[in-house]
Formats: sequence, structure tokens, C-alpha cells
Amino acid sequence: MAYFRVNQRCNGCLACVENCPADALSARDTQDHRTLLHNMARCARCGNCWRVCPQDAIEFQHLLHGDWDAVTTLDLLRCDVCNAPVYTAPFSETVSKKIQWQMKPLCPRHREALDGLARAAYIPGEHKKEEVSP
Repeated sequence: MAYFRVNQRCNGCLACVENCPADALSARDTQDHRTLLHNMARCARCGNCWRVCPQDAIEFQHLLHGDWDAVTTLDLLRCDVCNAPVYTAPFSETVSKKIQWQMKPLCPRHREALDGLARAAYIPGEHKKEEVSP
């Protein structure tokens, strides 16, 4: 989604380009066309372009909304017990490769319960040594 928008009232006067303190606006003239360019990474969102435009062609309100853009969608793994979202499939693959075993998708509550069962199964000092007869 483009946050910086110019409507049909733009007449190409370049007041916005000449007055942008961040050099986030530029113009490219080719054969029979002038194209206005905006670089969001440089834009300071100061609104100066909007203020200086004599045609009211800059629609600055889109810069102020701060809408969220979807940048990627990943498969989600859910807890084997309660079906709560736990982590993504690519995250599981990355971690599983590093630890060299497949992680079981469990939410923090059920992982803690499983860890508690594992600790209960082995209590230090409770194991007896078998006595060896001579």
C-alpha cells in the first residue's frame, strides 16, 4: 500500500519536491511525461509537501493512519493438548535442525506440565544401588 498519494489535482509544479526537507520526493522527466517519486524510507512524515502544495494534490492523511500491511503469512502450529497457537512451522523447522530433534508443539502451560512429569520421574537420591553378592 502506498501511504503517500497524489490526486488528480496535481499539475506537476514540483513545489512539494523543492520543499521536501528529507529529499523524499523527486521527479523524473521522460519524453512526454513527468513522474513524481516518493521514497518512504527517507520520508520524515513532516507534512511539508502537503502544506506547500498549491493545488491541494497531496493526500497526506494516508501517512498518518499507520495502517498495518501484511508482509508474510506462515503456517501456524498449535498445542497438541489445548490447540492454542504456539509457533510457526518454519520456526519449528529452524529450531529442530539446530537441536537435532523434532520439537513437540506445546503451549507454555502444557510444556511446563510435561517438564514437571519428567522431573518427578527422576528424583536425585531416590535411586538405590543394587548390591552385588560376592
